[in-house]
Formats: sequence, structure tokens, C-alpha cells
Amino acid sequence: MNNKKNILLALICCLMTIPVFGQQDKEAAYEAHDQAIYLKDGWIRDPYILLDEDGYYYLTGTTPLPNDPRETTEPYNTGLDAQNMELFGTPSIVGHKVRVWKSKDLFDWEYLGEPFDLAEGYWAKKMPDKLNEKPASDWRLWAPEVYHVNGQWIYVHTSPDPVQGGANLAISEGDNPSGPFTFPMGDDMRNKHDPSLFRDDDGTWYLLWGNTFIAPIKPGFKGLAAEPKRIDPANRVIGHEGATLRKIGDKYVHFGTAWSTDKMRKGSYNLYYCTSDNITGPYGPRKFVGRFLGHGTPFQDKEGRWWCTAFYNGNVPPVDREGIQQNDLGETAQTINEQGMTIVPLEVKVLDNGEIYIRALDPDYAMPGPDEAQSFEKK
Repeated sequence: MNNKKNILLALICCLMTIPVFGQQDKEAAYEAHDQAIYLKDGWIRDPYILLDEDGYYYLTGTTPLPNDPRETTEPYNTGLDAQNMELFGTPSIVGHKVRVWKSKDLFDWEYLGEPFDLAEGYWAKKMPDKLNEKPASDWRLWAPEVYHVNGQWIYVHTSPDPVQGGANLAISEGDNPSGPFTFPMGDDMRNKHDPSLFRDDDGTWYLLWGNTFIAPIKPGFKGLAAEPKRIDPANRVIGHEGATLRKIGDKYVHFGTAWSTDKMRKGSYNLYYCTSDNITGPYGPRKFVGRFLGHGTPFQDKEGRWWCTAFYNGNVPPVDREGIQQNDLGETAQTINEQGMTIVPLEVKVLDNGEIYIRALDPDYAMPGPDEAQSFEKK
């Protein structure tokens, strides 16, 4: 009981001290490209942003169902059932639908609804009894990503319930982002934690998942075209979840997420990367992108500048940024990110030797903390 009381008191104090960051300030910060910007409130994890050819940014992520009152009463619901029962006496806030927003400028977001529901997914068709074993309030849809490919919309996600390992890859039959959908990957999506897609220069699509496996996909997304291969940095694993891939210069850049201490839910939730000349490796050593950027989306804006999404992931309300660069956060999961979506500017350079340099530009995200398990070169 005392633990719950302390958490709630800290939550109230935090809400009373959230700084006001007006539209003019946000636009100035966006132009300067040198500090984090809090762009959108509401409960969201794993925010994923796509800049589409139509000029809109599309946003999705791990979210509650629409109008869930706990977005207000439990803004720091961790999304983890056991932990939420301990802190709030209620289960995870995570829902079972993909929710999508779009924006012309990253500041004003238009809600597009819920285009995909676990009740309409591949596993609902293949294993309907599994969906009947649990109420829909106990279904969880995690880490969705959205793509627009050849006039069709694609959503990928992972799900621990009601079908364990029940990831989906849903493709719209036409250009309506709300479907209807087909599921050409079939059983090949089973047990694919945090799936992510990457299109290579030759047009081949790859699926990444876990920590980290990669495999090419057959044309038409009709299953995996080869046996999966694990890709790791030369000196250690990249992380434990949230893997994604980008092509920068001539290098494949493999991003992954881990806790700073290398212990689950201890320290800060960080983003790391490694690079290779070949998509399946070998990859070089693991390097540091930014503190508090775990499972963020590295993306380019319309001017070609790089940003990374960031979100609240902690066991306690957000900690004060004052002195954060020297603060050891290893006691429990802690972050400076407020609940909602923040974007953090990245410095991305192709060096003279062809290697890639990536680092957060905001000083409070740019340096590893004292709790970091790996030693990195100073920025």
C-alpha cells in the first residue's frame, strides 16, 4: 500500500511541474533541430512514424482502446499486467486495436480511427477458440508499424494474447487504410516479436524480429523466402526488442533496444546501433544512439533531417531533467520522457571512411548515464 501511495504522490507532483511548451516554442525547436520536442499527449508506447509520399506523417503505436478512462486516471500505467496490478490494482491499459493518426507538420494530428483489430486478424480466423478463451479486455496488441506499398497499406504488430506469439502482417486489398485485409504471410508470422519491415535497394522486402532475426520475404508478402539468420553486433547482442533497419550511405544500420544496465527494467531504456556492408552481416560493434530512446523510430522529416520518437517507459513517473546526465538510474526503470510522444533530433553523418555516425543532439539524450553497462567513446 505504501508503494502505491508513493507512486501516486510522485505522479501528482510530476503533473504539477510539467513545463508549458507552446506551439511557437515547438516550431522554433523544430527549426533549430537541437532539442527534444513533446508533440502529442495521450498514452502511447513504441510510437512509429511513416512519412508517406502523399506528404503526410502517419503515426501508430502501442495504445489503449479509444476513450479508456485510465489514460487520465493512470497516465503512468506501465502497460505490463503484473506491474499494474501491483501499482494501480488494475491490469495493462494496452488494447487490441491498431490506432492511426496523420499530420502534415508533426504538430497537429488528425485521428484516423482503428483500421485493424485482433478480432479480424489471421489468428482469429485460424484459432477462433483461442479468442473465445479470454475476454477482449485481456487481448494485447503491441508495437504496430504502418507502411504504404504500391497502393496498399500494411500493418505489422506483435501480440502475447489471446494467441501467444500471434503476430500479424495485414495488407489492405485496396488503397483504403482501413482494409479489408488479407494475411499472405500466414503461419510465417507466428512467434515474431516486434516485427519490422525493410525494403532493400533491389526491391526485396525483409522481416526483422526478436533480437534480431532477419529473413527475406517472398514477392507479394507470401511468406519467408529463406531461413532466418541472426544478426548481432560484433561485440555483443544489440538488445532485446524493438529492432529495425535503415540504409544510410552504403551501410545497413541495425537499430536495437536495451536497458542501460543490461538488466530488465533497470536503468534507462536506450537505443543502440551497428553497421554492415551486407544486410545479413557481419555487423560491427554496438554503438550508442541515445538515452531514453528505446524502441523509437528513426525517421527523416520533409527537410531530410533525422529524428527519433521517444516515449514514457518507467516504473516511476518521469524524473527531473536537472542533472540527469550525472544521475545513476540503475535502481529501477526511469525516464525523462512524459507520457505521450516526444521526438528527439539526431545527428546522422557519413564519415570520410564510409562509416556511419549517429547520436542524439539534445544533451539530456546524447550521453550514456553512469548506469550504462557498456563503455562508449565520448561524443
